[in-house]
Amino acid sequence: MDTRYYYDHGTPAERWERAGLFFDARDYTAAARVLSGLVEEVPEQTGPRLLLARSYYHSAQLRRAEAELRIIVERDPVEHYARLMLGRTLERQGRNEEAESHLRIAAALAGEFDGGLDREFDRA
Repeated sequence: MDTRYYYDHGTPAERWERAGLFFDARDYTAAARVLSGLVEEVPEQTGPRLLLARSYYHSAQLRRAEAELRIIVERDPVEHYARLMLGRTLERQGRNEEAESHLRIAAALAGEFDGGLDREFDRA
């Protein structure tokens, strides 16, 4: 049996559910396999793309996670969780300076003005 068939089989709703089960079971690679096809089919939906990015992040596929997160942020600049994840993904790649701006924006969007942002202004 072609294993790719298993990952692509079913309606979008069934595949979304299957991806969630894989993700919850911490089988991030399998979740990503299901989600990559789903994202191709419904590229305008943020939910599957965000879970795909999270799956890539947790399976250490950081470049792929970054690519998906950049698409989300480009489409919706105030998507705070995608900004936070993008910042964390960049940090894991050792790109701290680039990560900092995304983390500050995420904090501001979440209303966390008294923490990291104040420290940033104090250093300036």
